[in-house]
Amino acid sequence: MKGANNNSLDGFILMGVSDHPQLEMIFFVVILFSYLVTLFGNSTIILLSCLDSRLHTPMYFFLSNLSSLDLAFTTSSVPQMLINLWGPDKSISYGGCVTQLYVFLWLGATECILLVVMAFDRYMAICRPLHYSTTMNPRLCWLLAAIAWLGGLGNSVIQSTFTLQLPLCGHRRVDNFLCEVPAMIKLACGDMSLNEAVLNGICTFFTAVPLSIILISYCYIAQAVLKIPSAEGRRKAFNTCLSHLVVVFLFYGSAIYGYLLPGKTSNQGQGKFISLFYSVLTPMVNPLIYTLRNKEVKRALRRLLGKRREVN
Repeated sequence: MKGANNNSLDGFILMGVSDHPQLEMIFFVVILFSYLVTLFGNSTIILLSCLDSRLHTPMYFFLSNLSSLDLAFTTSSVPQMLINLWGPDKSISYGGCVTQLYVFLWLGATECILLVVMAFDRYMAICRPLHYSTTMNPRLCWLLAAIAWLGGLGNSVIQSTFTLQLPLCGHRRVDNFLCEVPAMIKLACGDMSLNEAVLNGICTFFTAVPLSIILISYCYIAQAVLKIPSAEGRRKAFNTCLSHLVVVFLFYGSAIYGYLLPGKTSNQGQGKFISLFYSVLTPMVNPLIYTLRNKEVKRALRRLLGKRREVN
């Protein structure tokens, strides 16, 4: 068994997105395009949140944190994926795989917590509007953001370290396009029931529990929105929350399917698609969801472009 674990130090073979090599170039073009859109969209939101004083509010502070997360989240996996799709070499070094495992899990867990923080911000804005400005002060916003990032890091240290301690069976073929927990567990030998129970417990804490909190908070938000007397006020509050809810269901739905139900997923190709969904597609559509439905962001973008035209 010790020899099997030593073999892993030579690196791993990532089996990729599809079992059909003729589709690799198509996947390369699609994923490259998605990655470029992700870089542009999330960088734009971060830039607008920093430069436009009208967006210096808790909502856009947390949104810029989400965009920073999405940028790092995709960068932790997509470049390696593109390298493996471009040529015949499908390998990843042991150090690269370990780094990808820790960083990917860190940022994924951080997003789980950050989405809860964003729901709390919307709850305070709609259900406690008179106390919003005093409660959601800059100090609390930075504290909540730090809790999200450090909480995700703690999850990654525990879960990734626990996964890397599993005895490997000797082969180095990871049946996925990145090193993540469900794929790495499948490389292990022996009775994995205790390990899977511990990992499932941690995954449940970082997915099902935060999602439950978000849904409960939105029940209170819905009650408060229905009490708003003006139709315009209800519509504005609804639009503000809808973007966040769409992002929540996209991210948590795919993450729960990928991490809590891997053993029940008989179709490995389907599992890879879910991994592709929350690692590539969700970070790409997040900025589109927030910008297309958010008039303040669109106005800030027009103001920024207008200033550049004046300078030129």
